[in-house]
Amino acid sequence: MFENVAEVLRRYDELSELLATSQVSQDPDLIRKYGREQSEIEEMALTYRNYLAATHELAETGEMLSDEPDAALREMVDDEIKQLKERIEQYSEKLTELLLPKDPRDDRSVIVEIRAGTGGEEAALFAADLYHMYLQYASNRHWRSEVMSSNETGIGGYKEIIFEVKGKAVYSRLKYESGVHRVQRVPSTETSGRIHTSTASVVVMPEVEDVEVEIKDSDLRIDIFRAAGHGGQGVNTTDSAIRIIHLPTGLIAQCQDERSQLQNKARAMSILRARIYDLEYQRKVSELEAVRHSQVGMSERSEKIRTYNFPQNRVTDHRINLSVHRLEDVLAGNIDQFIDQLVAVEQADHLQAVPQ
Repeated sequence: MFENVAEVLRRYDELSELLATSQVSQDPDLIRKYGREQSEIEEMALTYRNYLAATHELAETGEMLSDEPDAALREMVDDEIKQLKERIEQYSEKLTELLLPKDPRDDRSVIVEIRAGTGGEEAALFAADLYHMYLQYASNRHWRSEVMSSNETGIGGYKEIIFEVKGKAVYSRLKYESGVHRVQRVPSTETSGRIHTSTASVVVMPEVEDVEVEIKDSDLRIDIFRAAGHGGQGVNTTDSAIRIIHLPTGLIAQCQDERSQLQNKARAMSILRARIYDLEYQRKVSELEAVRHSQVGMSERSEKIRTYNFPQNRVTDHRINLSVHRLEDVLAGNIDQFIDQLVAVEQADHLQAVPQ
């Protein structure tokens, strides 16, 4: 099963030699190119190197056991053999995991859209809670985040907020957050103490480069208008807001948060590009049932994926039937307990599909 990994290790060592040459060390472009390639294969290469070393050590230790007449020493060697076999098993499991199919988009940064659903002002407040949860999660993982567009309510909620999260392999983690999130609690505006149920939808899209999505100028309608709603001084006094409509798909992206018309246009185009890419990808996924199944049996975006129940201090992820009773901890950005389980389920599904 590890036949191809030997070539990965050979290439890793070759890249180490190339990066040490004077020709490459004086060329920033080559340093970035080879460094990026080496970084991508480093974990697999080093794991395989450890696997080979442990296997070689096991063979040598086995020979010692067969030649050792002393019973006490034989027992010590036997214990060492058991430990080596455990290490080899661990390396083997890790290599198997690394060889599983990988979403080519996993290494990308993302654009996240959060929209208030049913529940009026309470849904908008919940959308704000989710936004701050992801901000804290991004901070915990040393990712950078920045708001691209927002539509605030008067009491601190968001009808919609779109933001980007930049860093290494952001999509590999946050892609599991796409779907409908539900909250059950007594709203601050509720006088009778009755529990309300509200929702907010989350869409996570990988960022894409200009060259990946061809958008013709003739397919766009660009509207320029005066920003409305909350904004800094000067934002609402000039015609700087931009709305871009992609005529073939009907997709719309707009931005009004910046003072500059050019800045708003650039951000709106980034959002539109990601939406077009995501639309095309989802179309392909819907045509390939095998690809759909590879998404961990993930719920469709219209389905509820997680419930945040305040009276019970409980958060439940319905895709994996996992509940935790530390709601404040989750809203503080500690969502790896769900994401790790979702990753494990996806890997288990892939392992079942690997020929034995």
